[in-house]
Parts: sequence; C-alpha cells; structure tokens
Amino acid sequence: TEVIIDKATKEISLTPEEELSALEQYYAHQQIGDDEQRQQWLSHYRMSPEQLSRQALRQFKLAKFKSMTWNHVLEADFLKYKPQLDQYVYSLIRVGNAELAQELYFRLKEGENTFAELAPQYSEGPEAKTAGQVGPVAAATLHPALVQMLTGSKSGQLWPPQRLGEWSVIVRLEQCLNAQFNDTVRNQLLERRYHEWLEPQLQSIPLSSISDGIS
Repeated sequence: TEVIIDKATKEISLTPEEELSALEQYYAHQQIGDDEQRQQWLSHYRMSPEQLSRQALRQFKLAKFKSMTWNHVLEADFLKYKPQLDQYVYSLIRVGNAELAQELYFRLKEGENTFAELAPQYSEGPEAKTAGQVGPVAAATLHPALVQMLTGSKSGQLWPPQRLGEWSVIVRLEQCLNAQFNDTVRNQLLERRYHEWLEPQLQSIPLSSISDGIS
C-alpha cells in the first residue's frame, strides 16, 4: 500500500507550514506529543526519527491527495447515498410465532401495553434488553424491508407484524435523523471514494513485486 500511496502522492509538495502541521497532527493522533512519549514510541516500533517523519508526511500527503482528487464530487455522492446515511430510532419486537406477534400488535395498538413492557418479556432479539428501542442506526446497516417500512412511516406510526426471515416483527418509527453534509459524512464519503480507487490499484500489483517485498 505504501508503494501505491508514494506513487500517487509523489507530485504533491508541502510547504514548511504544512510539514509542521503534518507532524503535529500525527503526534496528536498517536498520542506522542512530548519528547519522552516519542522516544518510547520510536523504541517500541524500532523506528528512527526520520522514518517517523516520513510516515507523518506520507499520511498528510495522502489526505491532501484525497481532497484534491475527490472533493469536487462529494456533494453529488452525498445526494446519491443520503438514503443509506439517514438514521432511524425505532421500537421493535421480534418473535418466531406469527400468532403471538399478532396478539402483541393488537395489545400495542389498543394501548393495553407499551413496547417497554412487552419487549423485555417477549422479544427474542437484543432489543429485549433495551425496552424494545433500537438506534440511532444508519439505514445502510438495516434489512431492506425494514428500511422500506421506516422510510414510509411518520413518527409514532405502528406497523402490523411483518415477516422478515425467521421473525415476525412489529415496528414503530420513533424518529428519523436526516443525514447532514457535515465533516463526519464528508470524511465517510471521501474514504469510500479512496477505497474504491485503492482496491483495483492493489489488484494490479504484480505478484513478483509482492514476492520481492517479502524476500
């Protein structure tokens, strides 16, 4: 990977101010801000100060390469992936018995019981330990059918039992947290672009080069 990074960033130059910033950022990330911590770190990893500096500058150049290469497409990526980035808070009960699910649904619908009362007693998933509440969870990590239910819901909407795999699930949307194009999301999208670029680069490395590096 370092060979690929060095090749991609060889034309990127850093000002003295950027080099200083690169070192400071790397020290802060590794928690080696003072001389004693740095010496212990160098001793532990058997590195010289020069190797440490090269590593810090490589990371900074890589970050600069990412920004220069993909910053201009991140807003479009955000619009494309926003449905996957939205997060949901919802109440859930899952049971294997469809008839039991129907009974629990009617008890919830009629206000006889709450999720907090029924989930610990009946739900067969980890939500039993959280009074039936799940989230916030990004849509990208959820079952597609569950996402479809949540995106088609208003807050407080209770769904009749739906079959998802081996489970009959009862779901109520509590809150939808719409993704914002902030620094955290920007970095996620930037990393997605980088790894999409990196994978074919790694696959294109001749096996002989890998063998040379091992020998």
